[in-house]
Amino acid sequence: MSSFTPEFGRVGFWRGGTLLTPEMAAEVERLGYGTIWIGGSPAADLAIAEQLLDATERVTIASGIVNIWTAPAAEVAASFHRLEKTYPGRFVLGIGIGHRESLGDRYQKPYAALESYLDVLDTDGVPAERRVISALGPRTLKLAAERAAGTHPYMTTPAHTRFAREIVGPGVLVAPEQRLVPDIDAVSAHATARKFLSRYLSLSNYRRTLESHGFTAADLDDGATDTAVDALAPSGTPAELAAAVRGHLDAGADHVCVQMLPATMDPLPTLEALAGELELR
Repeated sequence: MSSFTPEFGRVGFWRGGTLLTPEMAAEVERLGYGTIWIGGSPAADLAIAEQLLDATERVTIASGIVNIWTAPAAEVAASFHRLEKTYPGRFVLGIGIGHRESLGDRYQKPYAALESYLDVLDTDGVPAERRVISALGPRTLKLAAERAAGTHPYMTTPAHTRFAREIVGPGVLVAPEQRLVPDIDAVSAHATARKFLSRYLSLSNYRRTLESHGFTAADLDDGATDTAVDALAPSGTPAELAAAVRGHLDAGADHVCVQMLPATMDPLPTLEALAGELELR
């Protein structure tokens, strides 16, 4: 790992780019979170990353993730260098292949397409230690270990984190995203989680991964069982949410980025309480 690899911190914050603001980023930094992840396939110009970097002083900003089918590698590389010139060492490029269901006929030979994308990033001077790959299966996890700083899996559980660590080995970043529902009422928390999960449980890559790491089809069908919902989107008090984060760290993660549900809620009160539980400052 290069000495130029940014500091991710133990815990970060994941939020869709359209819901992130510079003011929110500054507050997240103040609370002690090490990285802010821009979700929702940010555009190749990485303009949202520039806004967040400008509003903060030291927190790492990462894309979670740039979609290789919709953001041309050469344009992304040029944007990376623009950010690096003004905010050296603070941006990490997360890339991934997205979902077959969203891309239709464009989604062909995804592993080869990912390799080709990395080839362009290499040619255009984006360092391997400044990029991560959203990897789920063993082949892509190995690629993340060989050609990036590591992996940023989405929609996984500590069981997958343990599996990812075994595949990539020591010294490679494992930085999973974890969904959290700050609600102590089980009925409403499950309703919030199911509304969010409904889309993802219909996507083949996530279903395949979840069914390979502890879930059955019956667990995930028809809105998922309460037990599965609790595992995929834990709810409860700040202490209970912190325990969910520690589950990934105990399973081998270097860094866990938390996503608050529902996505449109004001996340800052919960982030402040969670920061206290996790002793981020």
